[in-house]
Amino acid sequence: MRVVIQRVKSSFVTVDGEIVGKIGRGLNLLVGIASTDTDTELDWMARKCLELRLFPEKSGGDPAQRVLPHRWEKSVREIDGELLVISQFTLYGDCRKGRRPSFSDSASPDIAESLYERFIAKLKQSGLRVETGKFGAMMQVSIENDGPVTLLLEKEAFV
Repeated sequence: MRVVIQRVKSSFVTVDGEIVGKIGRGLNLLVGIASTDTDTELDWMARKCLELRLFPEKSGGDPAQRVLPHRWEKSVREIDGELLVISQFTLYGDCRKGRRPSFSDSASPDIAESLYERFIAKLKQSGLRVETGKFGAMMQVSIENDGPVTLLLEKEAFV
């Protein structure tokens, strides 16, 4: 499983010109599901996405509450942030050979959709607001990256 995590001030996703998911401050998660992924990878990834300290701590002594830019002390859960989760099978695109990516490591759509939905359910158990794109659709994603902060998380299944 691969997830591109982006700390955002806001983000939204549209399908056919209609907004289907929109968040304020939080995390934009682009999610790729591998053909070998199981609930073990989903559990690990959901926990990591919710617990990673990606948000700065505000200084307590300054009346302006200025942000210490390089001191990440809070998780999305701790700031009561929001999550926008978007399926992206292209995260498993292999471009090492030829001129066209191979997606042979991506899960088939029926398997990927089931795992994607279970991943979303695990994130929703946090009580945070979780919005999504539309699985399998052509989507346009607007991201106001905060920082910018962008990380790649990967958890490979051992088969």
